[in-house]
Amino acid sequence: MVRELIHDPIFLARKSAPAEKADLETARDLLDTLAAHRDSCVGMAANMIGVCKRIIVFDNEGTPMLMLNPEIVKAGEEYETEEGCLSLLGGPRKTKRYRKIKVKYQNEKFETRLKSFSGWTAQIIQHEIDHCNGILI
Repeated sequence: MVRELIHDPIFLARKSAPAEKADLETARDLLDTLAAHRDSCVGMAANMIGVCKRIIVFDNEGTPMLMLNPEIVKAGEEYETEEGCLSLLGGPRKTKRYRKIKVKYQNEKFETRLKSFSGWTAQIIQHEIDHCNGILI
């Protein structure tokens, strides 16, 4: 189900709790909401649809990908960039990111995975994990 987007910076600045099996419906809603906004959005965190759980979805080189309880365990090659956010009003803001990251997460079966990402996909993931941590750009 496509959910309404949250724009309240106070709500978005809250840290998210770990995702549990009972949150899989939220994960599906997040995927549906990302698909509905694919023309203007490449990633979303659950707090963007009003649920403070550690769930992110993003465009992984043309295929939607879901991560539950994502955590960056390694990062390298810092750079400065500008990013916008569907939940925040105003234009792009400056931020620092890493070109390469390694992420530990759980899939929809709550199996733990470890995967490396680079470039644009790594940047998207970092932005969404920041959402889970209550960090707004």
